[in-house]
Amino acid sequence: MPELRKDPIIGRWVIIATERARRPQDFPVQHDDAAGTATCPFCPGAEDKTPRELLAYRAGHTPANGPGWSVRVVPNRYPALMIEGALDKKGVGLYDKMNGIGAHEVIIETPEHDRALADLSAAELEAVLRAWRERMVDLARDQRFRYLLVFKNHGRAAGATLAHSHSQLIALPVVPRTVKNEIDGARAHYEHRDRCVFCDIVGQELDDGARVVYENDRFLSFCPFAPRFPFECCILPKRHASAYELMDRPDYAGLADALRATLRKLDGALDHPPYNLMLHSAPVGGADRDLPHFHWHVELIPKLGSVAGFEWGSGFYINPVSPESAAEFLRKVSP
Repeated sequence: MPELRKDPIIGRWVIIATERARRPQDFPVQHDDAAGTATCPFCPGAEDKTPRELLAYRAGHTPANGPGWSVRVVPNRYPALMIEGALDKKGVGLYDKMNGIGAHEVIIETPEHDRALADLSAAELEAVLRAWRERMVDLARDQRFRYLLVFKNHGRAAGATLAHSHSQLIALPVVPRTVKNEIDGARAHYEHRDRCVFCDIVGQELDDGARVVYENDRFLSFCPFAPRFPFECCILPKRHASAYELMDRPDYAGLADALRATLRKLDGALDHPPYNLMLHSAPVGGADRDLPHFHWHVELIPKLGSVAGFEWGSGFYINPVSPESAAEFLRKVSP
C-alpha cells in the first residue's frame, strides 16, 4: 500500500508508492557520449580557454594559469550572475526586482579528463572540499551576498554541459526559497521542542539503522525518510554544525570519506548514474552564523527519471522505491 510521508524539516509530503517498486537495474541510465580532451577547456594545457584562476592547488612552484594544478577554480565564462555593480533594489508596482548581482565560479576537481568525483582518492576529494571552503570564505566577505550554493551536475542527463569533472559555486543576493523553507521548518521544530531537528534525525537514523547507507565517526549518509526521488541520499555531520566553511580541518577528511563511499555505492548499485549534488549551508551576511536549529548538509539525487505533471501541479513526489529498500541495497555495495 502506498504511504504518505511528511518531511520533518519543511513539511513537504511525499508518496512512497511501494506497489510500483523497481529494482536498481530497472532504471535505465543515460551515459554521456565519449568526448575527447582536445577541445576541453578544463584540461591541463587549456588554461587560456578559461578566465584567470581564482584559486589553484599546485605541486611545487608551477606558474598560475598553466599546467601543474590538482584543483583549479575559475570564474564561469558564462555566469548566471555578474559580480560587478550594485543591487539597485526597486519596486515596480506590485513587483520587486534587483540587478542580477552575484558570483558564479567553477571548481575543476581533477586535471584528469576521464576521472569522476567518485574516482578520486579520499585525499584528492578532501582537496576539492577544501577548495569549496576557501572560495566560500572569500565570497562571504562581500556584503552584497546572502547565500552561497555549491552544486554539481554530473552527467548530461543531470544538466552537465562539459564531461570533465567539475562543481560550481554561485553567490546570491537572496536566500533561496528551498533553503529558507528548510531553515524555517528547522526553526519551528527548535522553538517547539528546544532541539535541533537535524540532530534528532541523526539520532533516530542511527538508532533505527534501516535507512543508513554509510557512516564514520563524524558523518552519516542515509536515505531520507521522505525522499522525493529513488535512491536520494543525504549526508549530515553527526555533531551540530550550521556553516560548512566553519568546520574543523578533520571534518573535511571525514566528509571526503563519507561522500566518496556514498558516490561509489551509487555507482555500483545504479551503473554510474547521472546525479545532482547540492550543499546547503547557513546563509551569509548575518552577524551570527552559528544557528542552533540548522545543520549544513549535502543532498545527492541520482537522475533516474523525470518530474511530470502530477509533481509540478501538486507538489507531491511519487517515489517508487522506499528509502529502506534503497538503503539496504546501497549498504550491500562495496564502496
